[in-house]
Amino acid sequence: MSKSKRRDSKHRVLRNGESIRADGKYQFKYYVGGKIKFVYSWRLEPTDPVPKGKRPGPSLREMEKQIGKDFDSMIDPSQKGMLVIELVDRYLKTKTGVRPNTTTNYNFVRNVLAQEDFSCKKIGEVKTSDAKLFLIGLQDAGKGHSTIKCMRGVLRPAFQMAVDDDLLTKNPFAFQLAGVIIDDSVTREAISKMQMKKFLKFVHDDNCYCKYYEVVYILFHTGMRISEFCGLTLNDIDFENHLINIDRQLIRTPDMALHVQATKTSAGKRKLPMTKEVEDCFRVIVEDREVLKPSSEGDVVQMEKAVDGYRGFLFLDDAGLPLVAMHWEHRFNSMVNRYNAIYKEQMPSITPHVCRHTYCSNMARKGMNPKTLQYLMGHSDISVTMNTYTHLGLEDAAEEMKRLGEIENARMEQEKMDRPGDDDETEGTTAVV
Repeated sequence: MSKSKRRDSKHRVLRNGESIRADGKYQFKYYVGGKIKFVYSWRLEPTDPVPKGKRPGPSLREMEKQIGKDFDSMIDPSQKGMLVIELVDRYLKTKTGVRPNTTTNYNFVRNVLAQEDFSCKKIGEVKTSDAKLFLIGLQDAGKGHSTIKCMRGVLRPAFQMAVDDDLLTKNPFAFQLAGVIIDDSVTREAISKMQMKKFLKFVHDDNCYCKYYEVVYILFHTGMRISEFCGLTLNDIDFENHLINIDRQLIRTPDMALHVQATKTSAGKRKLPMTKEVEDCFRVIVEDREVLKPSSEGDVVQMEKAVDGYRGFLFLDDAGLPLVAMHWEHRFNSMVNRYNAIYKEQMPSITPHVCRHTYCSNMARKGMNPKTLQYLMGHSDISVTMNTYTHLGLEDAAEEMKRLGEIENARMEQEKMDRPGDDDETEGTTAVV
């Protein structure tokens, strides 16, 4: 006699592995690597209604179908239940040997993500539309474009790792960010040449801020990153050959630790030629630094501390430690505020990085070869030099058109002068009889 088939309350035949719990919930049992796994649902078929007061979700047989697909794709269905935050933690564990500031950025992204409901979503349930809506929601909640870009910069490779590990078949974050959220970030624009001259004159003449004039001038006329400037030591200023050696940067992590690192990119390692004015500024800085040394016995000697084996930094604080980017950013902010408190015509925000933008734009206006400018800026990609750091506008376009027009007019005048006259054209001809 054949064994009777199991049925549910609607007299539907249950398949192998399917059963009903005492509370009425359906379950399906399967095996992965010899271990028993279960999935549950309040519905057997997709057409079944969700019981009142119960959370909606896929039916049991929809889940069975997906499990079958996963087995066909050699994907462990149980791993698809990993949470997004667990996947990110797993990914970050693979990022070893990174710079301290990179680790700080990773931790920032992880902490922001942990506060979002999206972090508790199962990775197997995340669709491309879910990923897009999550990023859009971050922007709607007031998160800046750079924060969202960093967030996606971690989630995209994390989900790709899940794909590479055969946990997923598709990366839901493999889309272009530009088509999803609005780039509302404030572009750091270069200031005009006239604004630069006015600001430099103000700093030079101000009784309080004149001591920073040389630094401001150098940053406007070398295009150095502020972290590169802070990393300079006395040995990096070659007065004999009129060169600045740049092969490192100085940074400070959130835990207030100082570190000397390689330049931002391999192209950042370079030697900058000094103009006479820039060289004079460095001489003043070096001379002022030497004046700070004790000149008589009995003075308290504050030993200069080494940072990763380096000493001789150009500017030190009271504790004998080198100044970092934040110090100069605060000073620039104070100088701009002071300027705007005095003059009716306001000065825009000026930071050390604005100085870098301004230098690049000024060199482009002068017609410097793009590859030369790329080298001086320390960019690994020339598109960064041309598209990000050159801020040429209508005035520059008008000046360029005027210059080209003058060249064309001069060429036409020269052609007219070189053209033979009527007498020249008939000279040497013989009348035909």
